[in-house]
Amino acid sequence: MSRRSNAGGRTAKSDPIYRNRSVNMLVNRILRDGKKSLAYGILYRAMEQIKRTTGKNPLSVLRQAIRGVTPNVTVRARRIGGSTYQAPAEIMPAQGKALAVRWILGASRKRSGRDMASKSGYELMDAARNSGSAIRRREETHKVAEANRAFAHFR
Repeated sequence: MSRRSNAGGRTAKSDPIYRNRSVNMLVNRILRDGKKSLAYGILYRAMEQIKRTTGKNPLSVLRQAIRGVTPNVTVRARRIGGSTYQAPAEIMPAQGKALAVRWILGASRKRSGRDMASKSGYELMDAARNSGSAIRRREETHKVAEANRAFAHFR
């Protein structure tokens, strides 16, 4: 039996303007080469665009987008008897939220457009409306997990 203790979970800090942890998670995933002020600028411009376009509170749109993209199940590769099976497994809420943020930003990077602020703003609005690439990715993941439900006992 291991005598080492489990690593304690750390709470994410909140951002200076919206005082929200989800905004800070997005900023930390946008971050490239340690330029955090640039990442904050990108996200705040995206939030302004959301406010201008929809007329709603951008934080509620962000929460709705993350909630819509968060997956419930995923597939994990399990190697049993020389063959690899894709076994479906449930996701913890924190990991699901991290996956949702990663998928939203990946979809916004692949979007056509000039600047990252407008691309991420449109992707967040699409995700809040249950459309867009990030939502499609979640649906695809759920479909694969459903197709491999026969291997659920390998978890």
